[in-house]
Formats: sequence, C-alpha cells, structure tokens
Amino acid sequence: MTATPAKTLADQIEDRLPQTQCTKCGYPACRPYAEAIAAGEANYNQCPPGGQEGVVRLASLLGKPVVALNPDNGVERPRPLAIIDENLCIGCTLCLQACPVDAIVGAAKQMHTIIPELCTGCDLCVPPCPVDCIAMVPVTGEKTGWDAWSQQEANAARERHDFRQARLARERDAAEARKAARMAGASGANPSTEPRARLNTEPNESVDSKTAQAATTADDDAQAKKRAIIQAAMDRARQKKEEMAKLGVGPKNTDAVSPEVQAQIDAAEARRRRLGMTHPDNDKSSTPAIDPDREPGNDNKT
Repeated sequence: MTATPAKTLADQIEDRLPQTQCTKCGYPACRPYAEAIAAGEANYNQCPPGGQEGVVRLASLLGKPVVALNPDNGVERPRPLAIIDENLCIGCTLCLQACPVDAIVGAAKQMHTIIPELCTGCDLCVPPCPVDCIAMVPVTGEKTGWDAWSQQEANAARERHDFRQARLARERDAAEARKAARMAGASGANPSTEPRARLNTEPNESVDSKTAQAATTADDDAQAKKRAIIQAAMDRARQKKEEMAKLGVGPKNTDAVSPEVQAQIDAAEARRRRLGMTHPDNDKSSTPAIDPDREPGNDNKT
C-alpha cells in the first residue's frame, strides 16, 4: 500500500486559487503566490480572479479574518475571454508566448485564434500584441470571481500551465545542449564519439561504463529520430503555408509594421530558430533576426 504524502500549507492554498495564472497577485503564477502566503510574505487578498469568495476560502484555511480584496491588485469582475481580430493579426506569435495555458493556436506569419474552452481570461496576451488586435470580452454576465469559474476549470488550467512549464524546460535544456554541441564542434571536439573512444581503450571497463555507453547510443538514436519527425512536420507546415499563400490566405495587416514591432517579431523568430522550431533558410523573405539571447519562456508574449 502506497502512502499518500500529506499536503503542505502551500499545496492547500494553491488548491483554493483559481489557477488563471494571471500574475495580478504580484507573483509569476498561482503556485509562487501560494508559497508566498504560506511563508507569510504575501497577504491572502491579492487574487482578483478569485474575488471576495477567494478571500473567504483562504481566510478559512488560514484561520484569519475575512478582509476586502486589495484594490492594488485589481477588481473582481466577470470572467473575460480573449478574442483575436484575425484580419488585424500579423502572425508575430508574441501572444502564443504570453499565454500561460497554451490557449492560443497559430504559427509564425499565420493568423492566430483563441481556444475559448482553454482561455482563463488572464489578460497576459493583450499588452505584447504589437497591433492591438486582442480584446477581452466578458462572457459570464453578472457572475464574478468563483461564481464565474469552477473548481474543475481551475484544475484543468493548472494542469495545462504545469504541462507548458515542463515543455518550456525541455526546450530550454534542448537549446542548451545544441549550444554546447555547436561550441564543441567549433573547437574541433566530438562529444558524441570521444567519450566512447576513451571507454574502449580502458582495459578493465566496468559494467556501469558499458551501460552508460549503451544508454548514450540509444539516446543519440532517439534524438535523431525526433529530429527527423520534427523536420518532416516542418516540411509539411511549410508546404501548407505555401498553399495558403497561393490562395491569398494569411495575415493582412503587415504593410505598416514599425521598426519597433519588427524588432519584436525578429526576436521571436530568433528564439524559434534557437529552439530548432524553424530554420533560417525556411523563409528567405524574412529580415534576419538578431538573437537576443533570451531564455525560452521569458518572452511569453504576441
């Protein structure tokens, strides 16, 4: 029988937060806010999406008095839904990077759209949009706070947020590995073969060393297969993009893009190239992007 570990105070606080991941509390996500409350570093009335009912839930858990929602963090309101005006969208992808729950679908230089069922109404996609094509539209009538949101929706939003964070971590690790490989290649080293050569020259090779060598070979094969799959998907996407272009379907608001906006788009393109999500030769018409050397996930914006 497997024992279930007892939940910490931070766990219990997090369970009572709406998981919109909106950062209005002053923290980058719901979990850091929960940890700050548990540590006595933040007050329990800083979550506008949870509203006054959210304050009551936390006060009950903490054994503290019910206080008013802190207006410095925002106001309780009907839950909004992000809507993208697709005729104005220029396909810069900054909103995709901003969405904490992957509720936006789109690709570079293609129109984006919101998946209504996944949007938490966090507002984070609005500020980075360079052409102001995203509106937040109330969709819950007079219902606000937890009356406009369910525990089931909160749990689903937390799962999507955690999955996205794990994906960004994998992308970051992959980018660092590629950077290390490039640096090793520039110096004339071959990290994939030299360790194996050393192992084979040792007269008394251990079982652990043999196991490590086999694991390395298997990992190399898996990575090669993954790269092939990604390349095939990119080829299909490029072919689809060309077909859509022939039909005249694509972003229409691209004639008067300012240098500042183009710089944002170039930075996003550079990040995709760094993560292996595209290739500099894929779009000959693009302005060469300057790599801002940002960490994946820190751009977070459309």
